[in-house]
Amino acid sequence: MEAENTVPERPLSGSPPAGGGGAAAAAPRPGPPGAARAPPPPVSPAELAFDDDEEDLEVFSKDTSLTEANSFSPLIPTSPSSMLNQYKFEDEPELRDLFITVDDPESHITAIETFITYRVVTKTSRGEFDSSEYEVRRRYQDFLWLKSRLEEAHPTLIIPPLPEKFIMKGMVERFSDEFIETRRKALHKFLNRIAEHPTLTFNEDFKIFLTAQAWELSSHKKQGPGLFSRMGQTVRAVASSVRGGGVKNRPDMFTDINDYMETFNQKINLLDKISQRIYKEERGYYCEMKEYGPIHTLWSASEEDLVDSLKGVASCTDKCCKATENRMAGLSENLLPVLHEYVLYSEVLTGVLKRRDHIQAELDSKVDALSNKKAEKDLLTEEIGNLEDKVACANNALKADWDRWKQNMQHDMKTAFLNVAENNIHYYEQFGCDEEHVEIAGLQESVSHFSSPVKMS
Repeated sequence: MEAENTVPERPLSGSPPAGGGGAAAAAPRPGPPGAARAPPPPVSPAELAFDDDEEDLEVFSKDTSLTEANSFSPLIPTSPSSMLNQYKFEDEPELRDLFITVDDPESHITAIETFITYRVVTKTSRGEFDSSEYEVRRRYQDFLWLKSRLEEAHPTLIIPPLPEKFIMKGMVERFSDEFIETRRKALHKFLNRIAEHPTLTFNEDFKIFLTAQAWELSSHKKQGPGLFSRMGQTVRAVASSVRGGGVKNRPDMFTDINDYMETFNQKINLLDKISQRIYKEERGYYCEMKEYGPIHTLWSASEEDLVDSLKGVASCTDKCCKATENRMAGLSENLLPVLHEYVLYSEVLTGVLKRRDHIQAELDSKVDALSNKKAEKDLLTEEIGNLEDKVACANNALKADWDRWKQNMQHDMKTAFLNVAENNIHYYEQFGCDEEHVEIAGLQESVSHFSSPVKMS
């Protein structure tokens, strides 16, 4: 709304290429607690019980509305390794002066509630900070406060999404290790995306969030707009959207963005749904194999003639089980979080576009009033001039942020799918080596034994 909402125009090549991953790579980061955890395999906290609708697979149709000219070349090598090595992303060097790490979750139990706090460590060389390093603890509600303050200060910028607060059906326990670790990663990415943003990174509330102790943050929160003020803003926004219907003078660019987001929202939700279903089926397959292998080991103790064959089946099943677990970990770490983050991003962008349209609708209504009224011409002319400035600021801010967001989205998606492809190639390649041929020979031998009369013990 104010002039601060504008995003400085600068070449896109200077923007960070990978959303929130930069700070995570540069700052020391604790290894995930699940790195050395024994089975059961990692559980996606967004795992839901989906219907097996075949029409969902239409997401893989030849719809080219979301593709760009820089798609994969048809002249790709036949070797899987050379195919993956062909697509490398150049890390654009950029001086960083703010590094944030979210780690060390702690559970707190009081008489009225149980909640988790996370340690937020900040290292910076910026002059506006009084120290070069800060360490504070924040709970989920504090992150929600920061997001709402950023939306109030920059209504037409794309604020990174937060993970959902509430547990949905089919999800893991709220305070399980898997859920807490997944939320920690999402909160870490949220703060680092803000730190990499050319405008949000200098927001005063963001600085207070990173540096203030708990009592100082509580005091600062009380200085914000009151409940009734926020309710009034929400009611006015809803009334405007209901009353306005369509915006008369929306620039063609933002009409195109609206159309793009409608298609993107449909596709990304289907991809998220199908990926969750694949993960769920893979998990069921893994759990069954965990029970299947030991049965053959126990059986071999009572079958002298089939000892080698049954142990071969058990060994092969165990290797398949471990490979499946690794592939599930790849899905859980590389693909599912990225898809779900952009499902949330699509909701964020829909809200940003509505707020831009709200400012445009205000301007249109004043212009219409000026044409119908003569008495208040001077006052309306001044209001129209102010609204024209607000619309221009909103358009410039959203245009620059849209270009940046789209570039990051394409990079994140390409990286996620290439990681999954590489993981799948490794999964199948390990069953093509000579050692696995020995196990296959063991399986064939066991089949020949079962097909011939054998004296049972």
